[in-house]
Parts: sequence; C-alpha cells; structure tokens
Amino acid sequence: MNYYEVSLLKSPLEPLTFQYEGELELGTKVEVPLRNRKNNSDAVVVKKVEKPSFKCSDINIITEFFYNTKTLEIAKFISQYYVCSLGEALSIFIPFNKEFENKDDSLTFDSKIELSSKQQEAYVFCKEKKQALLFANTGSGKTEVYIKSIEEVLNKGSQAVLLMPEISLTPQMQKRLEKVFSTSVAIWHSKITKKKKETILQGLQEGSIKLVAGARSALFLPFKDLQLIVVDEEHDESYKSDSKPRYHAKDLSIYIAKKYDIRLILGSATASISSFSKLPFYRLKETFFDTRKKIEFDDSSLDISLKVLNKIKQTLDNENQVIVFLPTRANYKYQICTSCGKSVECPYCSVSMSLHKNDLALKCHYCGYAQKIPETCPSCNNGVIHNLRVGTAQIEEQLNEMFPEKVVKRFDRDEIKTDNKLKKILNDFNNNKIDILVGTQMLSKGHDYHNVKLAVVLGIDSILNMNSYKAREKALSLLIQIAGRSGRKGDGEVIVQTQNQDFFSEYLQEYDYAEFLKEELEFREGLYPPFLKMAKVIFAHANGLKVKDELDRYVKLLKQKENIQVVGFGQCAIFKVANKYRYEIILRSSNVKALLQALHSIDSTMATIDMDTIY
Repeated sequence: MNYYEVSLLKSPLEPLTFQYEGELELGTKVEVPLRNRKNNSDAVVVKKVEKPSFKCSDINIITEFFYNTKTLEIAKFISQYYVCSLGEALSIFIPFNKEFENKDDSLTFDSKIELSSKQQEAYVFCKEKKQALLFANTGSGKTEVYIKSIEEVLNKGSQAVLLMPEISLTPQMQKRLEKVFSTSVAIWHSKITKKKKETILQGLQEGSIKLVAGARSALFLPFKDLQLIVVDEEHDESYKSDSKPRYHAKDLSIYIAKKYDIRLILGSATASISSFSKLPFYRLKETFFDTRKKIEFDDSSLDISLKVLNKIKQTLDNENQVIVFLPTRANYKYQICTSCGKSVECPYCSVSMSLHKNDLALKCHYCGYAQKIPETCPSCNNGVIHNLRVGTAQIEEQLNEMFPEKVVKRFDRDEIKTDNKLKKILNDFNNNKIDILVGTQMLSKGHDYHNVKLAVVLGIDSILNMNSYKAREKALSLLIQIAGRSGRKGDGEVIVQTQNQDFFSEYLQEYDYAEFLKEELEFREGLYPPFLKMAKVIFAHANGLKVKDELDRYVKLLKQKENIQVVGFGQCAIFKVANKYRYEIILRSSNVKALLQALHSIDSTMATIDMDTIY
C-alpha cells in the first residue's frame, strides 16, 4: 500500500493523506471520498509519504488528467505568494490529458509584414533582452512587432500565448491573427462554449494549435512547449484577479518567463510603473498614420457643458462620429471643489480622502485619519466641496434629448453582456450606423474606430482624486489611451472636462509618458510600490460587531510584527456588500518575506488577503 498527500481543488484545506495500492505519479488528478459529502472530490497528488499513524481512506478514481512538474512548481509559488492553499492555486490551471497524442504538425508561417526601421529595432531589442517592455505610442504598430515575434517562435515548432484584456479580444484582432496563423491560432476567453474549449485543449496538446490569444486565464492552459508570452496593454488592471487566488497575470508572466527562460514581451502605450522600473524597455514613438490631434480642456463642472455640446454638434454636422467616455458605468460619486477642482487630501498620506456620509466625515483609507466635511475648500479657501454624480445611462439620456435624430448607443458592461452584442455594436459603429458611442473604460481598449473625430472625456477628475497612491498614474494613462481613439487617420479632437488642466496638459501636449513615470517613481520612493510591497486584508461578516472585533484583534497582532507597517485600517470604501459589513487593513513592507509571513499568519474565516493590492 502507498500513501499520498493530495490537494483538494478549489478547497482552502491543507493537503490530506490517502492510500492507494499502486504507484501514482505526482500531479495525477484523482477523486477522493470526503466525510459528509455524497460525491467524490477532485484532488491532485502532490507528495508521496510514509505510512501515517492514523487510518486512511482509499483514493477512489484515477483520472487521465495530470498536472506537469512546471505547473506544480508555479502553483506552489502562487499559493505562497498570493496566500492561498495549493488546491486553490492548482484550480486555476487546466490539466493535461494523457489521451491526447502529440502529433508533430510543423507548419511554416509567413506574415508578409514589413517592419519599419524603428519597429525592426524594437523587434531585435525584445529578442535580445529575452524579457522586455515594448513602450509604444498608440498607432506605432506594436501589434506588428508581436506578430513577427510570434511567427519566429512558431516557425521553430514552439508555442506562444498572447494575453490581452478580455475586451480587447475583438473580432478585428482575431481576423488579423487568423490571416497569418490560420487554424493554428485559438481565441480563449470566458464566453466561449464548453465544446469549443475542449477542441482548443485537444489541439493545444496534440500540437495543431500553436498560438492562443486570450484573457488572463489563457496563461494557465496545458501548453506543450511554451516559448513566448506576450502581454498586451500590460498596464491594464483587469490582469489582476478579483477572486481567490488574487494573482496578477502580468506579474506571473514575468515570474514564469524568468524562471523557465521563456521570452516575454510586455506592451503598452502607457506602461505601468512597475514594468517600467523592472524591465529593460524600448520606446517606440513614431506613428504610421499622419494624425494631428488637437486637445482642448473644459473646466465646467456640469455633466455636459455648452462647449462640449457645440463640439459634438459640429462633429456630427461634418458627418463624423463621437465617443463620450466616463470612468465607470455607475453613477460615479466623487468630492471636488467647484472652484479649483481639487479634492480634500489627507495631511499624512498624499491621497484623497473618501466621503463617509453616515458619519458626516472624510476619511483616509491609508492611515485612518478622519475630519468633518469642510464648509470651504482647504486648497483655495473659497470654493465649496461638492458631491458630483455622473453615469453612462444619464449621459446617454441627455444626448438622446439633445440630438433626437442621431443614434446614441451605450458601450459598457451593463449593456454588452455577450460576445455577439460586442461584435454587433463595433460593426454598427464602424459602418457608421451609430453616431455617438457613450462608454466606460471598455472604450479605451485597443479598438480601431475609423471615423471618430472627437473624443469627449468626462469625470476624469474622479480618477485623479481617487483614494489611491495610483490615482495620477491611472488618470493620465486612461486619458492617453482614450485620446488614442480619436482621429486614428487624419485630424482628431479630444476635449477633456477637468479642473486640473495643469496636470494633464503638461504630459498630454508634450506627450511623453516616460517623463511622467520617472517623476512618479521619485514621488513613490520609500512610500509605495514598486519600492515597497503592499497588501490589503479585508474582513467581512454579516455581524457588524463580530467583524469589527476581528479587525481590532488583527490590527493589534500585526502592529507587533517586525519589518511590516500597518499603514491604515477601518471601514472599506463600500462598507456593506451582499449584506456583509467590511473592514480593511492596509500593510506595507520593504521586506517581502516578513510581509508574506505576516499574511500567512492570518487564520480567520472572515479574512480575504490581497497581496500586491492594486487599490
């Protein structure tokens, strides 16, 4: 009889010991009985052990699925770094199937893409550096560099994965990849059918599928010989998982590439500060189209001002299209001074404070500092701090009233729930059946709109005044991404509604985001990532008193630990979700080991841990 430790998939439990008569390979997927459960549970064999002192149950079923050594190693890292069980880490991977035979389909691809001299330099740079950041302005043709790099790896018989934010997996991109790689490319995201997924997995293991373009989950597919990872729009926050394990696909790509000597290209027009500071980069500035962009600012605090309406009317009269952008689909509520456009900053943390209406107070989520809502603005001493609310549905309604003869459509996650709806709206917009598209961050993703001559940006101050050390990076990056959607060919105009024109105009008019990143790095040194590691622990429970006690207990315990700092704690910005009261602790440390030890010491059913928190 042999004895094995198995990790239960999707379970927070530590590995359990079972017995089996034969020999089992580590990584084999099995099914085991659990007390109080009618059906068997899926598990993975992770270790062979000596006979224990207690009685063991039998492993019931041995499946044809398995996780290879590399997968087991990466999952172990995920469980340690992102603070979850090995079973939870393994559950994000799709296992290999012993039944799929490897058929050697060696195909040759020729993209017929001619790179410009600058693109060629970027291509060579990424190849020589092995892991590199392609810091490329909108319209400078980074996709061509990706395709050339992928083509080279595939022609050697290896595989590649191209990660994109889910919403950038457009029909447009699919066509471009299929044109070059034909049936060797597969598109992978949450909305594809189960049958389609099975076909892709079979092709991937048999060798007929060489390239997968997909959302973050594509990184965890059973690749036979992965030699290139491309992460497009690497700055995008949708690469961070919002459920357990709370991994960051871009950071994991860097880890995997370095550990297994795999090529990696991260690409973005607005590179994230962490990638900019971690990896060698090539700056690609030249653009293909002769585009002339005019950027104007409007300091009105109305939803849509007269100036903006006139601009929209002018554009529509010239038979061109307009996109109107808002930071989020919901009624975005933020506090701002009506005179100077500033929010109220915490005196200790250089981040904006959040409004807690019930307590009639402004609170800082970093240090817990609170003050009553001021009657006048502390920055200019004469403006009034106002709560503003603005949302996509509201704007759509207003524009329908103003331009009843025009077609106005919404483009946000409430409106676009299926792949077909996404395709239809993008096709209608590109075929000029829609005049004005009102949307959220989905609009800023890499869609090419041919006839858009005006991009209107509303509510950007709400991002700049967010209660986060990342506020400036997020606001500027977003604005540059949206500005890139107007006037892809020929003239384009961008009108930005903001009361912080000085901040935005400096980098938008001169347009060098790299300068901004250098300055931002100076600002963050010794305080925030990438120099320090930050983590957030959220406690949630239906009983408000119980959860507050749990928070207080852990604040006390964590404050006693060496080499870590409790930066702040208190109610979450959204205090109640799904009938549960929520509190948070924010931790930081320059010592990763000390921070992880502290996080692993938290043993509470109310706690969820978010290492490298992005908020």
